[in-house]
Amino acid sequence: MRVAVISDMHGNAVAFEAVLADIEGQKVDRVVCLGDALQGGPQPVAVANRLREIGCPVVIGNADQEVLTGGQIGDEHLAEWQRDVINWSAAQLGDDGLDLIRSFQPTVTLDLAGGRQLLCFHGSPASYNEVILPETNADEVQRMLGSHLPALMTGGHTHLQQIRRVGDSVFFNPGSVGLPFDRSQAEAPPLADPWSEYAILTTDESGDYSIEFRKIPYDLAAFNDAIRSSGVPHADILLRRYSKR
Repeated sequence: MRVAVISDMHGNAVAFEAVLADIEGQKVDRVVCLGDALQGGPQPVAVANRLREIGCPVVIGNADQEVLTGGQIGDEHLAEWQRDVINWSAAQLGDDGLDLIRSFQPTVTLDLAGGRQLLCFHGSPASYNEVILPETNADEVQRMLGSHLPALMTGGHTHLQQIRRVGDSVFFNPGSVGLPFDRSQAEAPPLADPWSEYAILTTDESGDYSIEFRKIPYDLAAFNDAIRSSGVPHADILLRRYSKR
């Protein structure tokens, strides 16, 4: 069984289409989305429409929830330009788009070949805001994930492709479809990498599995044109963020 795991499109339909075209050639059985799909870029409606067409299960992420709340999530600090983009995204999506976000789930569990399961979430099973990084302390990872063993687990949120052992299982992050970036940058907001990321999990009837990380080029010039023509506020910030590196 082959499952394509996508995450963090952030309103980038150009990148999303490139990933979907690649998935089409990979002969996958299922697609699952780990959230932060619609908000943050100039194409929230186009991404929403494609998610409806695909009909895959979608986990809710913090950026999705921000659209429903106008950016109010706990004590999270957002810049004024980010709040402007959130409110613009909500207006673009309208009632149908907001209802789509409300259909997103806190977690999704997929049954795999060989009796295995894949637990899907955004940050952690308990919170879309929790962060798992390669340097996250093992005890902290065990706190967040240990009670869910022996399931295979996947989460997004950090825009970073990674894999790490958790007991006899693994956690992996497929990276970001629409906004992968190098966390070591001094830029604020950091510049995006000029490719899209996702992962494919393959399991067989014996319970063996493999995880493939994929990086797919996409038409960055077309995406920058979409930013310019969309009417998204603070387009200059997005154009600088997606300037070719």
